[in-house]
Amino acid sequence: MNQPTPAIVAQHAVRRLPRLALFLLCLAYIVPGFVGRQPWKSADMTSFGYMANIASGLTGWLTPEVAGQGPAHDALLPYWLGALFIQGLPWLDPALASRLPFVLLLALTLTATWYGVYHLARSPQAQPVAFAFGGEAHPADYARAMADGGLLALIACLGLAQLSHETTPALAQLASVALVFYSVAALPVRQARPVVGLHLGLAGLALSGAPTLAALLGTGCLALCASSPRSADQDDRRRHSVLALASATLLSAALATAFDLWRWRIALPGLSLDHWPEWRSLGRLLLWFTWPAWPLALWTLWRWRYMLRSRHVALPLWFAALGITVTLTTPSADRSLLLALPALATLAAFSLPTLRRSMSALIDWFTLLFFTASAITIWVVWIAMQTGFPAKPAANVAKLAPDFVPSFSWLAFVVALLATLAWAWLVTWRVGRHRTALWKSLVLPAGGAVLGWLLLMTLWLPALDFARSYTVLAQRVAVHVRADQCVEMYGLSQGHAAALKYHGGLTMLPVSSAHTCPWLLVDTADQATLPEATDMVQWNLQAVLRRPSDRTDDVLLYRRLAP
Repeated sequence: MNQPTPAIVAQHAVRRLPRLALFLLCLAYIVPGFVGRQPWKSADMTSFGYMANIASGLTGWLTPEVAGQGPAHDALLPYWLGALFIQGLPWLDPALASRLPFVLLLALTLTATWYGVYHLARSPQAQPVAFAFGGEAHPADYARAMADGGLLALIACLGLAQLSHETTPALAQLASVALVFYSVAALPVRQARPVVGLHLGLAGLALSGAPTLAALLGTGCLALCASSPRSADQDDRRRHSVLALASATLLSAALATAFDLWRWRIALPGLSLDHWPEWRSLGRLLLWFTWPAWPLALWTLWRWRYMLRSRHVALPLWFAALGITVTLTTPSADRSLLLALPALATLAAFSLPTLRRSMSALIDWFTLLFFTASAITIWVVWIAMQTGFPAKPAANVAKLAPDFVPSFSWLAFVVALLATLAWAWLVTWRVGRHRTALWKSLVLPAGGAVLGWLLLMTLWLPALDFARSYTVLAQRVAVHVRADQCVEMYGLSQGHAAALKYHGGLTMLPVSSAHTCPWLLVDTADQATLPEATDMVQWNLQAVLRRPSDRTDDVLLYRRLAP
């Protein structure tokens, strides 16, 4: 017996979210974090180092390296994209040029999620209850309102902000997963575009360092498509979908094999009590990283529990479950959990037609208090950095980032002020009396997430650049080393090498008896493990360089005594 849909939605509740407002919200979320900042440590800087070396011809396209360390076999596509934009836009700063394709990837993620939710909401099982005398939501209007809610839920996820604005393979994987999600959702009603998107998405996922995930996604979606309820007039489309999924999955596996991208990265935490801190850390990550999508997703699973095999529930549930499983079994948990966010946002969207008013009010009040308090904190600390008052926040900044000199930017100040005024207007609008709209409960969470990220990337950006980039370390090295000299290094990461080359123009090489560089940089933590072939008698300690915002980690600079 078919269970009735739990969604009861009238036509007046599916009014459109103004397109201009939605576009400006997405723009205010995407652009900050990609412009006006330095490459951050360490994954962001390392990725840029690969791109810059490929673009300048210092390393091969198939075997990118930084300072002779590597090559990078985990991912290729994101480095290719960055290198192509660096080569194609030589008048731009290489760091900015390398970020432009990632701006497009984040925009693709948001767009693909919107269209994925839209097509799932158009499926017959997802439609709301038909009223006896009419007045229920029209299918297209209902799907559009649900898609708006899904997009707002994705933007509201706290874990999306930083990782989606770094030039790392994680963002390329996220965009590929979102593209696959949209393609599978649209396969029953579309032909050409979903098939192309499916092949591009799974291939992009394989070339971005996740070929196993691509194979699992393709295989799981194929199984869902083959086992879904069918009617006689859907057989042709089912065969079309199965063939497209099989072809795309085989293509991604072939690409991963051809470029030698298969890697074993399973790292399960232990089950003993000694590993309890690891599980507790993973639990905290799941709670805050996916807020506010996870409670709404759980509500969706409860309210639609009799329709779990329906496409609009089964498909995002499969994507979310696979993303969370990968999070629990791989070392980089946060970057893996990033891939589950589009599916969790979709599940959160399908809670909106069944959301109780008390739960909606709880989300609103929590969001209002959390983001308003966060905005006030950001403003107070910024004022303290500029004026020294209040004294305690100023002292905390001086303690966390010694030698940091604050600077004032009119552009950053005006943008931050406008964002704060927009938040005040949004709060006023939300607490006012307006007609019901499905997406209304997610306006404050999404607006608050955009506000917090925008304030951080304007008011706090100089301090964050000081603490999170290698710029200051490169400047301190440049005091002693000329830009045309080479430097051997030991214990330093690829991010350090890329930063010293980008900021200081230095040629970085791994320590070796075959090299005769006049300078040597050694991480103090690795000083005792220097290779025996390195004769330290021929080196004279020139300086101890302290990394900003890290008082316990120094770098030793040596100068060769004789050529």
